[in-house]
Amino acid sequence: MKIALLGAGHIGQTIARLLHATGDYQVTVIDKNAKYLAVLAAEGIATAEVDTAHHGALAAQLRGKDAVVNALPYHLAITAATLARECGCHYFDLTEDVAATKAIKELAQGSKTAFMPQCGLAPGFIGIVAHHLAKQFDEVRDVQMRVGALPAFPTNKLKYNLTWSVDGLINEYCHPCEAIHGGEFISALPLEGLEHFSLDGVEYEAFNTSGGLGTLCETWSGKVKNLDYKTVRYPGHRDLMKFLLEDLGLAADQEKLKDIMRKSMPATMQDVVLVFVTVSGMKNGTLLQEVFARKIFAERDAAAPLSAIQITTAAGICAAVDLFREGKLPQQGFIRQEEVQLPEFLANRFGKAYQQSRQVESIG
Repeated sequence: MKIALLGAGHIGQTIARLLHATGDYQVTVIDKNAKYLAVLAAEGIATAEVDTAHHGALAAQLRGKDAVVNALPYHLAITAATLARECGCHYFDLTEDVAATKAIKELAQGSKTAFMPQCGLAPGFIGIVAHHLAKQFDEVRDVQMRVGALPAFPTNKLKYNLTWSVDGLINEYCHPCEAIHGGEFISALPLEGLEHFSLDGVEYEAFNTSGGLGTLCETWSGKVKNLDYKTVRYPGHRDLMKFLLEDLGLAADQEKLKDIMRKSMPATMQDVVLVFVTVSGMKNGTLLQEVFARKIFAERDAAAPLSAIQITTAAGICAAVDLFREGKLPQQGFIRQEEVQLPEFLANRFGKAYQQSRQVESIG
């Protein structure tokens, strides 16, 4: 299967190596950063130095490929998906942006190729888990999805280090959040809905952020009483972000905030990804609750270290592509994450990355 992989950043490089190593994919990595591409080229992976904002040049690279795997920033998702359709390619991406996903869904209408956005961690894997648990109930009451990509050793006031795209981070902090409350679709404010809980003896907070639900609100409309998604952080992070975004007005100047964070907040490869899903409802006449909990840790291999967010994000999209190639997903039109069967995902050679876990000690 011939793959055009857009983006040679940390996530893109991980995706490229995973797919290339199988021998089942002919991967060409496309980016404008010659330095990043050189690293992959030295490993025997095909590359093409192209300005991804130049539509003509990019389209020339996509023609003849079977699929486009987009690991570019979220604001380029619609452009990439549009070119994929024009070139007759299947399309997969990692976007958390609600507007981009809706636009891609429209592009998929009547298409002979497949469009599967949101193939990362959240949205992505978290929706696969929630749907799998919920469909086992006769009547679903509450679906709660909580995900955090966190530094293993927080040292600053925000108790946070950059573990993934700053663009994506600020985007999810600033846009309205979809949810179902009392059986009705609602649009909730980001950074609201603060709650606290303990997992493995560590204290966390969670609050509303945009995009993590993917298409679940639409899928479960009229079938669930409450459904929501919240991002997990260490206590105190939410209040400081509200101060920056609201009190200092940086929500209206997001580029300035991104610049500040890039210059003052170190990135880290020592992180942990937390996945926590609870579903409650009626089963065989009894009110029950099912829980799925995972902690995925960074791989500290000195030769090729991988952060937890690299592992989980790359595993999500690679598993989606792999399951598609095996014919386990629809072969055209718009594909929702919840169309992926959780057992098949976890059994997949890439999806196995999510098997890491630790026992839950307490939740409350």
